[in-house]
Parts: sequence; structure tokens; C-alpha cells
Amino acid sequence: MRNRLVAGNWKMHGSRASNRALLDALVGGLGSLERVECAVCVPYPYLGDVAECLAGTKLAWGAQNLSEHAQGAFTGEVSAAMLAEFGCRYVLVGHSERRQLYGETDAQVADKFAAVRGQGMTPVLCLGETLEAREKGRTEEVVARQLEAVMKKNERQAFEKAVVAYEPVWAIGTGRTATPEQVQEVHSFLRKKLSPATRILYGGSVKQGNAGSLFALPDVDGGLIGGASLVAAEFIGIVEAAARAAERKKKD
Repeated sequence: MRNRLVAGNWKMHGSRASNRALLDALVGGLGSLERVECAVCVPYPYLGDVAECLAGTKLAWGAQNLSEHAQGAFTGEVSAAMLAEFGCRYVLVGHSERRQLYGETDAQVADKFAAVRGQGMTPVLCLGETLEAREKGRTEEVVARQLEAVMKKNERQAFEKAVVAYEPVWAIGTGRTATPEQVQEVHSFLRKKLSPATRILYGGSVKQGNAGSLFALPDVDGGLIGGASLVAAEFIGIVEAAARAAERKKKD
């Protein structure tokens, strides 16, 4: 059975003081949970603080992006080796905000995926369609194109130790959430293309109130959480929903 994973994406939020308070609350609230892996993906400047705060706990940490290049004259960029030095376990690649706002291409995302794997970390590959693509019935076409670009660059076995996150662009930070039927439809489509061992997360306005119905779906292995990951009680509630879903699946 695939282990559940709930990962928080802090985006460009935080301060040293507020981060410490949040992490202390998460460590205290998540310490007894089993069957769910938890991680926080934080802005680059806070990696050292987060690594120090979470050392020896069950909560993993990661980054939100990286350069596809190993080193060189790329001012402002951060390499996979640099992230590995901070003990990152996970790195987000291809998040819709990187694709939409910064013009990252499918080919660039594929190179970033390879860079993460090359340093022994776990890439979290983000896929998802815009509202226009959804309304035109092109959801499967879009996510297949995004996935296959990475598969061309990386052998299919690479996905056995990777994570895929389906995040419909129209549901990220909008308060709109895909229906369970819409989520399962896309996750089932992706599952047929991936290793049975690959964890597929859902992201898109996941909250404590809707997490249970989403995590109960057969092909949803957890969540990539945005705004709710900045509120300790919300994030803990989401993780608890994942734990309950895992327990029910174990009994089945």
C-alpha cells in the first residue's frame, strides 16, 4: 500500500518568528500520527532555520523550485546540490505558478525533475489544466502532455520514487475545489500511465472541511496544500483526515 503524503507549500509567505511558531505547533500536533508522511516546502532563505527546527522530527522539509543547471553564471538561481546540503527531501517542480507566471516550459520542468533525482531527493511533479482547457474538455490532453515531457527525459522507473501532484490551475487559491468525481477521473487517468508505486496527490483549495472526501478517493494518496498549510490547526486537521483515510483503506 502506498504511504500517504501531505505536503505544505508555503509559497512566498513567512518570517523567522512566524515560521518557528508554526513549526513548533505542527511538531507538537503531528507527533503521534502514523501512516502519513508530512512535509513543508518553504522559501529558500528559511531552509536553514527549518532544517534546524525539524531535525530529529517526523516532519520533512523541501523547496518550492530549483534551477535545472548544476552550477554556473545563473545569478539568483539555486541548484539541486545546494538544496540537498540543507537536507531537503522534496522539491516541487512545474508548479502552475512557475509555468504561468515565469514561463517554465515542459522541457524545462523535465530537466528540473532530473536535477532533483540526480541529488537523491524526491521531485514533486505538478500537473494541471487551466479553466479554459477544462471547459474545452482538454484536461487529459494537457496533463498527459505535461507528464509525457518528463517521461521522455527520465526513465519510467524514475516515477516509482517520485510524487505527482494534480493541481487544476482554476482551483489553486481561488476557493474553488474540483469535485471528488473530477479529481478521481484525472487521478485514475494518471494512474494508468504511472507505476503503481507512484503517489499521486491532489492540490487545489484543500481544507480541513473537504480533505476527508478527497482523501477517500481510491487514487488520491494525499495532498499538496497551499494556504491551509500556513495555519497549524488546518494543516493538522488535513493530515488527520489523511490518516483516517489510510486506516479505512487498511481495513478494506
